Formats: sequence, C-alpha cells, structure tokens
Amino acid sequence: RGLTQEQVVQVLPVDYEIEYICRGNRMIVGPKVRKCLPDGTWTDLNQRSKKKLYIGALFPMSGGWPGGQACLPAAQMALDLVNKRTDILPDYELELIYYDSMCDPGEATKLLYDLLYTEPIKILLMPGCSSVSTLVAEAARMWNLIVLSYGSSSPALSNRQRFPTFFRTHPSATLHNPTRVQLFQKWKWTKIATIQQTTEVFTSTLDDLEQRVKEAGIEISVRQSFLTDPAVAVKNLKRQDARIIVGLFYETEARKVFCEVYKEKLYGKKYVWFLIGWYADNWFKIKDPSINCTVEQMTEAVEGHVTTEIVMLNPETVRGASNLTSQEFLAQLMSKLGGKNPEETGGFQEAPLAYDAVWALALALNKTVGPLKAKGRRLEDFNYNNKDITAEIYRALNTSSFEGVSGHVVFDAQGSRMAWTLIEQLQGGSYKKIGYFDMTKGNLSWYGNDRWIGSGPPADQTVVIQKFRYLSQKLFVSVSVFAGLGILMGIVCLTFNIYNSNVRYIQNSQPYLNNMTAVGCMMALAAVFPLGIDGLHVRNSQFPVVCQFRLWLLGLGFSLAYGSMFTKIWWVHTVFTKKDEKKDKRKHLEPWKLYATVGALLVIDILSLMIWQIVDPLHITVEKFTKEAPKGDVDQLIEPLLQHCSSEKMNTWLGVVYGYKGLLLLLGIFLAYETKSVSTEKINDHRAVGMAIYNVSVLCMITAPVTMILSSKQDASFAFASLAIIFSVYITLVVLFVPKMRRLITRGEWQSDQQETMKTGSSTNNNDEEKSRQLERENKELQKIIQEKEERVSELRNQLSERQALRSRKRPTSSNQNHSSPSLPAPQNDPKSLLPPPGYPLPASDNHSLPPTFSNSSTLYQPDGKINRNNCHPGRLQLLYK
Repeated sequence: RGLTQEQVVQVLPVDYEIEYICRGNRMIVGPKVRKCLPDGTWTDLNQRSKKKLYIGALFPMSGGWPGGQACLPAAQMALDLVNKRTDILPDYELELIYYDSMCDPGEATKLLYDLLYTEPIKILLMPGCSSVSTLVAEAARMWNLIVLSYGSSSPALSNRQRFPTFFRTHPSATLHNPTRVQLFQKWKWTKIATIQQTTEVFTSTLDDLEQRVKEAGIEISVRQSFLTDPAVAVKNLKRQDARIIVGLFYETEARKVFCEVYKEKLYGKKYVWFLIGWYADNWFKIKDPSINCTVEQMTEAVEGHVTTEIVMLNPETVRGASNLTSQEFLAQLMSKLGGKNPEETGGFQEAPLAYDAVWALALALNKTVGPLKAKGRRLEDFNYNNKDITAEIYRALNTSSFEGVSGHVVFDAQGSRMAWTLIEQLQGGSYKKIGYFDMTKGNLSWYGNDRWIGSGPPADQTVVIQKFRYLSQKLFVSVSVFAGLGILMGIVCLTFNIYNSNVRYIQNSQPYLNNMTAVGCMMALAAVFPLGIDGLHVRNSQFPVVCQFRLWLLGLGFSLAYGSMFTKIWWVHTVFTKKDEKKDKRKHLEPWKLYATVGALLVIDILSLMIWQIVDPLHITVEKFTKEAPKGDVDQLIEPLLQHCSSEKMNTWLGVVYGYKGLLLLLGIFLAYETKSVSTEKINDHRAVGMAIYNVSVLCMITAPVTMILSSKQDASFAFASLAIIFSVYITLVVLFVPKMRRLITRGEWQSDQQETMKTGSSTNNNDEEKSRQLERENKELQKIIQEKEERVSELRNQLSERQALRSRKRPTSSNQNHSSPSLPAPQNDPKSLLPPPGYPLPASDNHSLPPTFSNSSTLYQPDGKINRNNCHPGRLQLLYK
C-alpha cells in the first residue's frame, strides 16, 4: 500500500530502502513524501504540506478537578476531525501541546512559562480549572494571546476589563440565574430569599442574581450566609418568613443545610428550595457523620426542591459542525476512553465542552484567513507582538455561532458561553426533568409535569389581603333617622318663628337671631350624613368632596347656631352687668349690631376654611392596622384599612379651629353664668339661651378630644360625634322654641297681640319704649327725693332725743325746790308734762318713738311722685313744721 515501483524510480534513488507498511505512530518528514495517517492510510503524494498552528493547553489530569481525563481525549477527537476537513483551514494543521496543571495555580504558573518561552509559538491557550484560567487569562493579554477555556465556571472570569481576551465554552455559574428569574416570573413570585456558603464563586453568583432580579422587579427580602455551620442562617430564614429560597453551596454543606431545614420545619407546601443541579442524584441519601439526621428525615426535607443545571450535552438529535450527534459523540468518546466508567472519569460531563472548544477555535481561525489575506497577513505570521492577528481572532470568536455536541455555541459580551439550562424537580425521591431554558433565545420549554405538595406553587410570602373597614350601616341608618327628624323639627321651629314674628312675645326674643339658630342647627344635622359616608358609598375620587361637605356644613352650622346664641348672651351681659352710667349708653343697642356680630363670626369661619382648603386641601388618607390571621390553616393575613379625611398639616389646622371655637365656648359659659339672674324684656329668652350654651359647650368640649382619640375606630368615632351633634341640636331647639310654642298655645297671646299690632302698626313699639324711658327717669327723681326725706327724718329723730334728755334733767331740780309739795306722778304718766309751750301745736303722741307713719319713708310719697297737703298726716305736718 506504499509507493509503487514507478513512483520509487521517479522520486528516490534506487539504493533507498522503502517500507511499505504504514504504522500509525510513524512520522515521516521531508519533501515529496507521503504521510502515514492514524487510520493506517497514506496521504496523496500530490497533496501540499500544511503549515502547523500550535495550541498550548493545560489539562488537569489530577488534583481537585481531574477534568483532563475525559476532556483531553475529546479535544484530540475534535483536532483529528478538523485536520481531516478540507473546508476548514485547508492550508493549516492544528497541533495540541498540553501539560497537566493538576488544577493548581502554582503549577500552572510554571507550565505557562514553559509554554510561552518554549518553541514553537502558540497561537492560543486552553486552560481548564477556574483558578488556573484566572491566572492564564490575566497574563495572556501581555502576550496578545486569546484564551479559550473548556472547564471554567467562575463568574469572576466574566470581567472584560480584567480578562479582555478570555472566552469559555463552559457556561458561567451565573447562567443559572436567568433560568431562576424565568421560573420566578412563571410562578409569579416577587419576593425571594437566599442562603449561600461564603466562597468567591457563590458570592459572585449571588451578586449577579441580585442584579437580575432587581431588573425583573423581584425583591431579595432575606440574604443569609454561612462558613461551615448553617444553623443560625436557617433559623433567620424561618424567623423572617422566607418562602422561596435559593441555596448556593457545595454538596457536603447541602446536607448540613437540609438537616437544619428539617429541624426548623422550613419545608413542605409553603416552601420551595432552588439548588445547584450538579450534585449527585443521591446526595441527600449519603451518610454524613457531620449531621445528625436520618435518611428518611433528609428525604422528607428535600422533597419538591427544584434544581438548575447547565446542559452540556445537546438533548436534541441534531448534526452540528462536526457532523456528529451528541449520542454519536458519546459513543466515540467511550471507545476512546477504553470502556472506563464515566462516573469514575474526571471531566466526563465537561467533555462535550472541550470538544466544542476545539471546533470553536478552528472555525474562528478559518474565519480569519480571508480578512488577514486582504491585509497581506497570514496566520503563520503570528507572534506575541502582533495585535492585528489577535484582534481578528478575537472578532471571529466573539461572533461564533454553530451547533455543537453540547448544544448551540455562542458567546456573550463577556466571552461566556450561552447555553441551555436543564430544570429538574425532586419528585418521590428521584429527579424528574420538568423543562429547559434557552438563554440565547429566551425560550422556556416546559413539560408541565411539575408537582407540588399543595394545590399548586406556594406563595412567595404570606398573602396579605387588604380589607377596608366601613361604617356599620345599621348605625348609619339609625343615626340618619334621628338627624332627619331633627332637621324636620328645625323646619317646624323656623316656620313657627317666622309665622309669629309679629307677636310681641316673639319679637322680644329677637326672632331673627332665633331663625339663624334654627338654620345653623339644621346645617349641623345635615353634616351627620357626610360624616357617615365612606368608601362603601362613593369612589375614591369623590371622597375629597365628601370631606369638604363635612367640614363646611359643620363649621358654618356651628357659627350660625352658636354664634347667634352667643350674641344674645353677650348683649345681655353688656347692658345689665355694667355700672349705671354705662348702662344708659349701651342699653339701647340697635338690632343690626347683633346681626353684624353673628355675621362677623360667620365671616371668620368662612375665611379660615377657605384659607385651609386653598393652602392645604383635604384629601383621602388610608390608615393601616396590624395584620390579622383568619381562622383555619390558611396562608393568609388580613390587613385592615381605614379611610380618613386629612391634610398635610391636619393637626395644625385643627389646633387653630379648636382653639378659636373653644375660647368662644368658654366665654359663652362665663357670660351665661354672669347673666343668670338678669331679667329683661328686651331678650326674654336669654335664660333659655344660657342653658343651651351650657349644654352645647359641654358636649363640644368633650366630643372634640374623644373623637380624635377614637379616630381609628370608625363606628365609635361616628357614633360619638353624630350623637353629640344630635343631642346639642335637640336640646337647643327644645329649650329655645318649645316654651314659646307652649305659651302662645296655652295663653292664646298671638291673637290679641296680633290684632293690636295690626291696629297700631309699628308705632306701638316706639311708644312703649318712650314710656319706659320716661318712667325710669321719674323713678330716679323719686329715689332722690326719698333719700333727702330720709336724711331729714334722721335729723328730726336726733333733735327729739336731745329734747327728751333736756326735760329729764329739769324735772329733778323742780322737785327739790318744791319738796313740801305733794308728789307728782311720774312724768311719763302725765300727758301735760309733754305739752309744748304756749303757741306751739300739740304733739301727736306721747310715745318717745317716731309715729308709725315714719317707719317707712316711702309712704310719705304717693306713686305719682307728688306731695300735697291732702296727703299729709296731721302728726306728720306738726313734726315737719317743728
């Protein structure tokens, strides 16, 4: 099968020894010779010799991850197929120069030095482990070398600034995160928790997950970590009500975590765990001396959890760039391994990634041949100082896209492989495939065989149902009936007062002020209806209007009703509790001044309310209460809500209004007390007004603070406020109007007064006032005369006592001079002894005291105020004469 005789004569000297047997391990170098291929055939003599391109590779055949045991044969299989292809690098031959890195960065540093400083020049580097790839990729840019890894999953390698020329066919560990986010969205979860082992790979993976869920509008509510003992972290998850939990830890720590999960009862129908899919299928059944949970307990705790695993072998029967299906590749790899047990061969799962890495490199180099030729360059011209060729290779790798045995091969902007993710769920103690996720297309292939302990996927948190609290409709209707009856009563009182406004008794009660009181009472009662209207009756957009009605009706109603009563009592106090000289000046207050006072109080209220609503308008606010658990085993909480009318500075405005109204109430109580004993016909119902003021003031001053305290209890607050309004109005209307009705009905005064008024007209009131003023003046004059007479009487009494004393002194003297005379009777028994001298009138009586007519000086004068001789007693005239 070697050279023919003719070919020997033509090519070689006759004395050369020719071996016709092709041995696979023989390499013949030289011009115009055939090459013995591994399959035992010779190359064509006319075939041009290929230029070699060398690849420096580090395959960990031992160490922490002996992935080179399966990945190296897979890479060699790919190289052989590539070199046979005439459509891929026809002028070049790829050759692999590899060493065992033992997955040790220190050993890899030495080997990297040998690769770089030993001929031939390597056009590309292929490391394996993440730790070795980190070292190689960070140093490679100094030699303008592209790095293509087949077994690195560390998320840290996705940093383009730190590793500008790094690519990998092994997906990053963060590739699980898009799948997790897709599942969160599918099951409508917006709140998750995480627990991780404190290592670099899991920390960076979790950082990436946090960024992705944030972009998707999902919240990480709890984030726990541990180094060796997960007990405290699991307890924190339980305490903070974590439901959807992502766990990132190695297999040995996973057993520790789920032993604590069983103890804390953090499993079952309310919880879902997401784990990494590259654990052994029976990882939870392996006996571990570091935990004190049985296999049955562990099996119960892990039931239903979901795993995500990178798809490293294409699940579909598709022939890709190598013209092999994934199953054909596995068969050839098994043959290459010589029947070794795949589970005992390091890197068996990652072997398709090493196979596709070689194909990605070959296709990228093939893509650069044309552009380089256009620039007058060739691949064999590459050296460690040539950035142009490196840039072309980088561009070609960055745009790679082909079907490999591991699936569709494509790289993202960070040079990481974008691959499919397998989704599995533990059902009945074994893993079941429930779907795939293709990150490149964002396509979720779902089998629909997911199974849950409950009726479906659990909620991501305790479901909080917001429920508004509304006013009791029975209470609202009952109070509304009383308010309606009160308004009807106010209409009756107002009609009565207007109809009988010409009656003198009604006129003397200032009927216009009473009309204002009745109108104000009806407005206050009308405020009861908007006080009971809430979100059950109106939409949220209409609720501020209801708030305005409450405020204006109650404010203006109070000003009219209480303001008119306050004006009455203030006028009575002003007129009848001042000194005499001031009474005359202020007694004849014109009625319009009373109305002006009420108007002033009303204007103050209107202005204050307008300023309030312009500066800080009322709006709806919602008060939230403590969540309540419903009866039964329901994973729900009820959060009661209550609507309020409020503004930004509600307390300030209420303080101003309550302060102003409170001062009026206190002043009203004081004025009512001061005028309780005053009697006047000008305002004949001022005592009733005072009683009404007492009741209104006490109810208002009690109701205002109590309703603020009870604002969170809608029924109690409404009942207290509305009943206070109703009682105040009822008392006011009954006290002011019922006595007038009773008097006019029982005495019939409205008939005679009305007829008299019809005859005399308006002049009657003027004449009565004039007569009253005249009588008051005469009364003052008579009081002055009486005072003068009383002073004169006092003088006369003094003179009489002096005369009697003088007589008693003269009597003993005369008795001594006439001692021989017979004894005279006692002076008091002899009426002649009291006789006046000749020419003087006789005294009226022998009594030493004043005549009885002098005991009351007021009897000296007749009611008409005139004194004449006909009115004088004779004895009185004698005394006055003396």
